Amino acid sequence: MGKKTIITREHPLILASASPRRAELLECADIPFVVRSADVEEVSSADDPAEYAEEISRIKAEAVAERIYCDEGEETVVLGADTVVAVQDKILGKPKDENEAFEMLKKIQGGTHKVITGVTICVCAPDGVKSRSFYETTAVSVYPVSDEQIKKYVVTGEPMDKAGAYAIQGLFSRYIRHIRGDYSNVVGLPIGRVFKELKNLGLENLNTYE
Repeated sequence: MGKKTIITREHPLILASASPRRAELLECADIPFVVRSADVEEVSSADDPAEYAEEISRIKAEAVAERIYCDEGEETVVLGADTVVAVQDKILGKPKDENEAFEMLKKIQGGTHKVITGVTICVCAPDGVKSRSFYETTAVSVYPVSDEQIKKYVVTGEPMDKAGAYAIQGLFSRYIRHIRGDYSNVVGLPIGRVFKELKNLGLENLNTYE
């Protein structure tokens, strides 16, 4: 890949996700982006949580990359991500209903679980699409939480679109004992690692605040 100015306000990164949390993390890091949701079925045969998250991130990113038309001499960057919660290597996805949310929270209260975000960066160029995938893992420890506290949290609705049925940046923060690793990874995107990988790919003009 030759050195090109390919992530700017005029030529932003494409986020293959409708997650408002990932969008907020990119905004805070001042990485220009636009949202183009993948709208694909998120199915993986992987049992390992890290492999699962990576594969889903790749499916999202490549689905959007394949729809992009690249003019000659230009490149476009697509970012896909998927976050899972794992308890003893068992994946906890987004709860289907309040009962499932309650059961997920029962599993993570009083112990330590892993939050894994898989990320895929696709560079869409005239000669094809090249992709790079990776993942980050953060260990999260939770104080003991009573059934009554869990029920009160579930009825707020906050758990319903979150992997593992909680938001570390939301109401559930009151129950977090400590974390080991990247906080933004738990929110939904390891922004420091993403920035590093973008720079490693030779992408320029990322220091937009300068």
